[in-house]
Amino acid sequence: MHTPVTIIGAGLGGLTLARVLHVHGIPVTVYEAEPSPMSRLQGGMLDIHDYNGQLAVEAAGLMDEFRGLILEGRQAMRILDQDGTVLFDKVDDGSGGRPEVQRGELRRLLLDSLPAGTVRWGHKVSGVRAMGEGRHEVTFADGSTVVASLLVGADGAWSRVRPLLIDATPEYVGTSFVETYLYDADTRHPATAKAVGGGSMFVHGPTPGKAINAHRESGDTLHAYVDLARPLDWFAAIDFTDPAAAAARIAREFDGWAPELTALITDADTAPVQRPHYTLPIGHRWDRLPGATLVGDAAHLTAPNGEGANLAMLDGAELGKALAAHPGDVEAALTEYEQAMFTRSATPIEHDFLLESVFGDNLPEHLTDLFHGD
Repeated sequence: MHTPVTIIGAGLGGLTLARVLHVHGIPVTVYEAEPSPMSRLQGGMLDIHDYNGQLAVEAAGLMDEFRGLILEGRQAMRILDQDGTVLFDKVDDGSGGRPEVQRGELRRLLLDSLPAGTVRWGHKVSGVRAMGEGRHEVTFADGSTVVASLLVGADGAWSRVRPLLIDATPEYVGTSFVETYLYDADTRHPATAKAVGGGSMFVHGPTPGKAINAHRESGDTLHAYVDLARPLDWFAAIDFTDPAAAAARIAREFDGWAPELTALITDADTAPVQRPHYTLPIGHRWDRLPGATLVGDAAHLTAPNGEGANLAMLDGAELGKALAAHPGDVEAALTEYEQAMFTRSATPIEHDFLLESVFGDNLPEHLTDLFHGD
């Protein structure tokens, strides 16, 4: 007999786990703080890698549906200098192993693959306590409770489940994104649309700690991530409730850069939003706690490196497969999953591997210094 699984968090990791459990006939319920699937935007595009994220999609039995979400041409990539000069331009010839999809559409695919009622919306966790014998009581903000025979924290950076297993708090790494969108870019922002091209664009400053990255989403929407190495109090001094003033302040950090690049800040159709980067200690782990474990950012939060969503999905898939392989022996399944997950999350992604997987053999040698230096 399989133990019913209680998952906290309906992000990509939690939903992948729920789907794999459903495929194997294991009862599962997901509790999510958001009031509905469409209560907020789900972020931009994700490149789903053939060595982790796509393996999770296969385990979920959704590869055909996943292929229908792929945005053709978005693996194109270019590197520009601060004056707008194109230093490197890679076309998408269809041979890359990192196809791009919209995060929201991928989440919707996973949600639609689950039986109605699997996800319980509007359940924000306020606390979790151990009850002994591998059982845990979850208390929600409305005062209701649920007792879990097997509890999985898939609730992200500020997980409410994590304190059960380990005393680790995310720490700011010293960098933040400032996120903006430009809509109808080909007609309303043609110079910027031309600079970004058909896929992703990267522009790094002459020294580390300053960059503008952007990519083309569905249609002609441009999504920009302005990357700045600044302390939190520097950002706190900016009034983000005044979008024009905030954009002007951020843009001043890029004085002298080409106007088609800084337009991603000054001409944005959305208010700039700060996204600070946090991390848990690399290589941290916990002792086996009966009846509970973590996946994704709840387990191994790091600063953005292109792997977070992929690893969360792989965590969910691997945990689901381990539980299916050990019916009636939850602890064997959790031990197997955690040992592999600890190794996977503690192994740094080699910079040269990332460069090769993204650019192949086409990146000029002198440009590798730009990325290694950052």
